[in-house]
Amino acid sequence: MAIELPAQVLEALALTDGSILTAEIFPSESFTTVKSALDRLSSREMLIYKTIERDEATLTEEAQGIVEHGSHEAKVFEAVRSAVEGLSVSDLPGIVGKESAKVGQGKALAGKWIKLDKEKNILKANTESIVDTIREQLQIIDRTKTYPDTKVISDLKKRKLLKMQKAISFEVSRGPKYAREFVKEETDLTAEMLASGTWKNVKLKPYNFKSKGAPTSSGALHPLNKVRHEFRQIFFEMGFEEMPTNRFVETGFWNFDALFVPQQHPARDLQDTFYISDPLYANKAGPDPTPGNGDPKLDYERYWNDIREVHENGKFGSIGYRYPWKEEEALRLVLRTHTTSTSTYMLHKLAANPRPARYFSIDRVFRNETVDATHLAEFHQVEGVIADFGLTLGGLIGFMEVFFSKMGIHRLRFKPAYNPYTEPSMEIFGFHEGLNKWVEIGNSGMFRPEMLEPMGLPKEMRVYGWGLSLERPTMIKYGVNNIRELLGHKVDLNFVESNAAVRLEKD
Repeated sequence: MAIELPAQVLEALALTDGSILTAEIFPSESFTTVKSALDRLSSREMLIYKTIERDEATLTEEAQGIVEHGSHEAKVFEAVRSAVEGLSVSDLPGIVGKESAKVGQGKALAGKWIKLDKEKNILKANTESIVDTIREQLQIIDRTKTYPDTKVISDLKKRKLLKMQKAISFEVSRGPKYAREFVKEETDLTAEMLASGTWKNVKLKPYNFKSKGAPTSSGALHPLNKVRHEFRQIFFEMGFEEMPTNRFVETGFWNFDALFVPQQHPARDLQDTFYISDPLYANKAGPDPTPGNGDPKLDYERYWNDIREVHENGKFGSIGYRYPWKEEEALRLVLRTHTTSTSTYMLHKLAANPRPARYFSIDRVFRNETVDATHLAEFHQVEGVIADFGLTLGGLIGFMEVFFSKMGIHRLRFKPAYNPYTEPSMEIFGFHEGLNKWVEIGNSGMFRPEMLEPMGLPKEMRVYGWGLSLERPTMIKYGVNNIRELLGHKVDLNFVESNAAVRLEKD
């Protein structure tokens, strides 16, 4: 049919001096088939067409039944009128059906077609004949797809007898090169045509230089990866080294104890941390088993004992937490709650050769959070660490101003905060121009001696640490209001494929 349709369109135009509507002439043809035929003829200037959009009313299955058999209220009236002595209300469903009895009885009573004898609970006819207006209205709509009175359309929609949908048709008129006959055009000039000379008489199809090529499928970077790349570039520009972050599972020792987080801290409760059920425990901290990564200068047994001592009794000038430290708690396996566990591991390795160093990491962490529009059970943490001699809090504030300015954030505020492993600690707030308010963008501080000195780092060495989430700046840059639309099974792949590149220093 698609091959014959262009000829049918030309024939339909030959029968009129004006235009035709495809919805009337070719009601059974699909939109794609009609559009293809019109485009084919339009490219040869044989016709001109324009698109017409309108809302059409279509009948529901219930409405189709009314068109064929009458409305519910008409059925009830006929059943009641046929019963000379009246019809019991309880007998009505058995005659007209439950649905017609439920809907039609009330409508027939409201229209005063029937009346109810409340004492005997009997329905009686109140008139000799009726006009089934609903059926007539639906019959008109079935033919024309509309109705002159919009109130009728609204009432029928409320009764769920109609549903509205967009309908696209075309108004077609003759073009400058209109002809009644459609001549097939050749798409290729073949060797046979050249040899036989038939190329002189054939009509060749012209090239359509305005046609769009077929979309080419390709891979696309997720918005988080684009923003992550920008953060990495900032860190590399500032002389940082990227830390290995491939250990999603850590022991409580590296995730909590080595950071001077007490074993009774709320962050270590089941409602905040995911614990591994099999196996439950790991071995004590020891040299990296990867060939070439271990350092013979590091005494892991001494490190383990110093961490125990600084928690239980205090050491290195600290009074500690003074509680019975449990070895099995330190060996429990957890999904890491922050990438600071990796920073701790790297700082401990730095103790074998103490020197100024700058480290960063960007990777996934896990928290036992209630999932909502701004929280997930897993997210990405951006973390930076600077180790050097003579560092001060003022230096940390100055560095934060430089670091965040590279992301286009130039107005910062710092608020005192508490972290078990940093002192002093600060929350970082940036002024969001779009929201016109201050928003929290990170945490920072200077690592405590109780964390650094058990590693074997010199007393004079100070370490800055700060972190922020990767999701928050990504949501702000891409205008995402629900974090579940950015990460997880609800992500729209079209959004991933079509999102723009990002530059953190530009709006």
